[in-house]
Amino acid sequence: MSTAVGSRIFDASEAHGKLWAGRWQSASATLRVREPATGETLLEVGQATADDVARAAHDAAAAQPDWASRPAAERAAVMTRAAELLEAHNEEAETWLVREAGSIRPKAGFEVMQLVLGELKAAAALTEEPLEHEVAGQPGQRSVIRRVPVGVVGVLSPWNFPMILAIRSLAPALALGNAVVLKADPHTPVSGGFFLSSLLHAAGLPAGLLHVLPGGAAAGQAVCEVPEIGMVSFTGSTAVGRLVGEACGRNLKRVALELGGNNAFLVLEDADVEAASSAGAWGSFLHQGQICMTAGRHLVHEKLADAYVEALAARASHLPVGDPNTQEVAIGPLIDPQQVERVDGLVRDAREAGAQVVAGGEANSPYYPPTVLRQVKPEMRAWKEEIFGPVAPIITFSSDQEAVALANGTDYGLSTGIYTADLEHGRRLADQVRSGLVHIGDQTVADDPAVPFGGNGASGNGARFGGPANLEEFLVWQWRTERAEPATYPF
Repeated sequence: MSTAVGSRIFDASEAHGKLWAGRWQSASATLRVREPATGETLLEVGQATADDVARAAHDAAAAQPDWASRPAAERAAVMTRAAELLEAHNEEAETWLVREAGSIRPKAGFEVMQLVLGELKAAAALTEEPLEHEVAGQPGQRSVIRRVPVGVVGVLSPWNFPMILAIRSLAPALALGNAVVLKADPHTPVSGGFFLSSLLHAAGLPAGLLHVLPGGAAAGQAVCEVPEIGMVSFTGSTAVGRLVGEACGRNLKRVALELGGNNAFLVLEDADVEAASSAGAWGSFLHQGQICMTAGRHLVHEKLADAYVEALAARASHLPVGDPNTQEVAIGPLIDPQQVERVDGLVRDAREAGAQVVAGGEANSPYYPPTVLRQVKPEMRAWKEEIFGPVAPIITFSSDQEAVALANGTDYGLSTGIYTADLEHGRRLADQVRSGLVHIGDQTVADDPAVPFGGNGASGNGARFGGPANLEEFLVWQWRTERAEPATYPF
């Protein structure tokens, strides 16, 4: 256990070839963790098999009842202590995000000190919510409806914001009395798994309640199939989310799917162009565009289009690109060479179909420069698909009706930004867009542990994370009746 300021929360030497089950366990297979910016191997950890998942689920199910029976204040104390330790060891956490996920340092700092820290504090507060309500019953009967833990929650987390997208499920699940089996993405097993398990272990989480199993599709499928896991929380692509939903449905598991997005950023006629281009650049280029909430489609009023394109291209051209571990940059590497090829292919397709590349547009693997496309058409792949790279496609509109039709012209429904100085105008448009999140006077990327987060359509199945929604996701309803005098019947 490591709790002293100045010492490390996570010891990489202990994790070599290992999985976490409340203690380090040897794995039958290993995977190398690669730094996106350099290709260097950072460490080699255990790679989970389906058998590892089955074993972890069995052990988690055995440990969970005792944890659920403990006072809520005891569970809250673990989350509070984890938050204190994170504040003391924030630089260690941020460095793993920089090295593993290619995060620039400010993004890593925000993820750790705002989002992850906020989730731990919110999880502690969640234990104070009333979970039992008495309702009218029959004569001589006490009738209670109560929320009880699911039991074992499976978490399948991604690599782009690995720490927050893991902790936002595992912290409330644990705080509410569940055990967790976390399949961390093989790109980010430390920042999205082992650092968090080490943090919670140091904070006093009892052994057996949290299992961290880095792995690929086979391990993920096992999480959806083993009977001890009663719920699966998945964050990732829509294509994989459909498979997860299908497997969970077949096995009668509750499933929360937070999937991709192709989010619209609407710039209305009254917008200040410089301010709007700043918001648009942040929405499209933050973390190399590798965010489900990224502004993937810029809808700009035709009267502002030329000025907006010029301003956005200027911002894109001046953002420094490079290794965030050794340089002060705004744009780091994409997660792997395959993603660079995919982004470059979408931009080449758009150019060949008639789009104009105003800034960027040339891959320099592992980097892809901030890219601005104009003269984009709705049928282009760069407009229809989630790019997951630092690319800003632009289409113009002439009326509110056209803007709404373009914004809603997608299967996704995660986040929408409406940039305007006229709040009432923004509200009227917000009422017409199909989106789980709508930000008036702002861009599309935002998160807050206190509010329900999630999308509609191809962006998710209506599940939500955060605030009161965590009670719905990680607890189930139970009806309990009590009779001091046991009932008798005429049969």
